[in-house]
Amino acid sequence: MHTAAIMRRFGPDPDNWVRPTSADHDVVVVGAGQAGLGIGFALRRAGIGRSTVIDAAAPGETGSWTTTARMHTLRTPKIWPQPEYGYSELSFRAWYERLHGQAAYDLVENIPRTVWAQYVAWFGRTVEVPVRHHTRLVGVAPASDHLVLRLAVTGTDGQAEDRVETTRRLVLATGVEGTGGPALPPYFRALPAHLAAHTGDRIDFTQFRGGNVAVLGAGSSALDAAAVALEAGAQQVHVFTRRSELIVHGPSRNIGRNIGAKENFHRRDDADRWRAQVLAARAGRSCTQESLARAMAFPGFRIHLSAPWRHARADGGKVRVDAADGSHVFDFVVAGTGYQYDPRTRPELAEIAPHIALWGDRYKPPAELAHEGLACVPYLGPGYELVGKEPGSFVGRIHAFSAAAGLSFGIPAGDAQSLATGIPRLVDALGRELFFEDQRHLEPVRAPDGVTLSP
Repeated sequence: MHTAAIMRRFGPDPDNWVRPTSADHDVVVVGAGQAGLGIGFALRRAGIGRSTVIDAAAPGETGSWTTTARMHTLRTPKIWPQPEYGYSELSFRAWYERLHGQAAYDLVENIPRTVWAQYVAWFGRTVEVPVRHHTRLVGVAPASDHLVLRLAVTGTDGQAEDRVETTRRLVLATGVEGTGGPALPPYFRALPAHLAAHTGDRIDFTQFRGGNVAVLGAGSSALDAAAVALEAGAQQVHVFTRRSELIVHGPSRNIGRNIGAKENFHRRDDADRWRAQVLAARAGRSCTQESLARAMAFPGFRIHLSAPWRHARADGGKVRVDAADGSHVFDFVVAGTGYQYDPRTRPELAEIAPHIALWGDRYKPPAELAHEGLACVPYLGPGYELVGKEPGSFVGRIHAFSAAAGLSFGIPAGDAQSLATGIPRLVDALGRELFFEDQRHLEPVRAPDGVTLSP
């Protein structure tokens, strides 16, 4: 079916019902990956018409599926609802069966990553959400009843132009980086860029041909990076983990298979949510059997269990690693150490970070459940909104629909498993806040008998 025929069945978008204001936009969405596209479409269908989606990347390079993701297949079941926002004709299954037939879909066990990237691109073209590419958010500040955004817009000549725009609400659909960035040990940050990288970086793995590479960490992204390095011709790849086993059996952040747990996690009390996430963090993020088997297919794959790194330094054009199991020398090292979500480390949030309530500000756990990293994660309200340290803070106009929502909601927002119910929850919250804010600005209505009625 042609995409125009699919959209024709939706009928026209509802009229924009939001009161006009002096702000340039009612909602700005930062990030045009699968979440940002889904949010942009849902806003339009909800009658919130003055919204815009921006992304720093070039067309075709948004999100991670074609840039830094390295798994062969998605880690979520193909039957889960995705960004189609309840419309079956926009689902992955409908798209795939239109191209290849029902029998071909039935043979798919897990969705191949590159096929999923093609579907997300098709979804974006079909729902026609305009994306302003080469547009990076570099700063946020409050101003009466809206937010002031500082943007860097890169032109065709490669030069960045500073621009200022205003919005009533801001959605950060910034994926795995969320409100922070890569979590790196201090010694790793001190290594020169030609010797070290994080799994979230774009890495030219062909440079490792014939070399020896180390990967710190044993999650799925770490194992995928190890496998790609071996596939590119690395002689050996050594994976180091602090754990005594690679596959973790026990507490897990991935609660998505239990729909009841997933949809109600944010309604649990703070102590319950904190305990669940601390136990999961201490257990470590397990790699998948698929990622492990992919790396183990190569004779040059080495595993170092119970071998955390104590230090790493550049030494004669290589990296010398001091680990719990001894000293090692490598041509290149990759950190598969995940992400942290402290907004004080995020350049565009640095100015307003002192106003953002973190989990450490809202909940004081018993000493045995203390966790420094989780204490620095933003505390979110039920509509993914930031919470201010002071009541009524302007930061409540900012919604974090990203991995930073994991502590408050149990799963990282923006993942495929979060989209079907997370996007409607977010858009409902945005609509609610805009509506009641508009109501406060309406003139009182005076009845003929002189009685003043509330608007």
